[in-house]
Amino acid sequence: MVLGSKLFHQTGEFFHPCDLLICEKFKGPGDCPDDDPCDAFVVEETERGFQCRVEVPSPLYKYIIGKKGETRKRLETETRTSISIPKPGVEGEIVITGQHRGGVTSARTRIDVLLDSFRKKQPFTHFLSLALNQPAIQEKFLQFKEEVLEKCSKDHGVSSSLFQNPAKLHLTLGTLVLLNEQEIQKACDLLQQCKEDFVDQITGGKPLTVEVAGVEYMNDDPAMTDVLYAKVHMKDGSDRLQVIADQLVERFVASGLMLKEWDRVKLHATVMNTLFRKDPTEERNNPVPGKSSFKERESFNGRNILKLFENFYFGEVQLDSVRLSQRFSSDTSGYYATCGQLFLS
Repeated sequence: MVLGSKLFHQTGEFFHPCDLLICEKFKGPGDCPDDDPCDAFVVEETERGFQCRVEVPSPLYKYIIGKKGETRKRLETETRTSISIPKPGVEGEIVITGQHRGGVTSARTRIDVLLDSFRKKQPFTHFLSLALNQPAIQEKFLQFKEEVLEKCSKDHGVSSSLFQNPAKLHLTLGTLVLLNEQEIQKACDLLQQCKEDFVDQITGGKPLTVEVAGVEYMNDDPAMTDVLYAKVHMKDGSDRLQVIADQLVERFVASGLMLKEWDRVKLHATVMNTLFRKDPTEERNNPVPGKSSFKERESFNGRNILKLFENFYFGEVQLDSVRLSQRFSSDTSGYYATCGQLFLS
């Protein structure tokens, strides 16, 4: 269920709220009788009719208002309701009022649909990360960069602008669109809940020791590489890191804070990315591997890099926390600013 919406995202399809709502009378998709609708949201009866409130981040107000207020006017006219929206930049609730419960419910449902659609168009603002920027790893990464440029700089497209910022080396578990402080707090709270529910049991209260070794590419043709990443695996050979990553994403998807992209999290640390070539400020990661919305890019020939550095050893590191990291930011260490974190030990 997506924040601000009662639409569910499942296998790439979207359903009407009454298809998948869980309530006391819900038996299965389509089991919401017209004369006894499910409680998709709270509609309060007042002295003047009915009222429904919905929390909406202020950056999304404009989509409900529309150009010159046309969207709101149309909603009000067609549902016979009045829709009150806070002033731009002021966090609050949209309040729908009307003489008839059905009109208020209809307006709320249509607002949810709009919010759901436009939220998906927002660029991600935060991501769950595991930092790999310990000094020893950074040193080995800089050695990797130096040797690649020394041995492969004549290969098509290979240049120093492709390489990750060593201070921001990391694993990305999933991306989020968090549009106000309330949503950021919800994500932080969920991280702590995950720690209590399953993370501590998996880690035994100890950091996870991983090895970063070997390089691989994302696309089909190594001669036309866009992303080169270092492979990450548990030193003890277990799948504990993969299990934690998958369960975290599953929990965040279920909460509506994250959209499901893949069946499993791909554990990888981007070391070279053609996005960096055109925009030095672009995120030094590949949060959604293979996503078609990437900017137009100039690929590089990675054949020699893959051959010469197939087993390059970046080092061993202890992972001690999962961070809620803010995109386009830096802390005093050069890593992304942290809004909250789940300590593994």
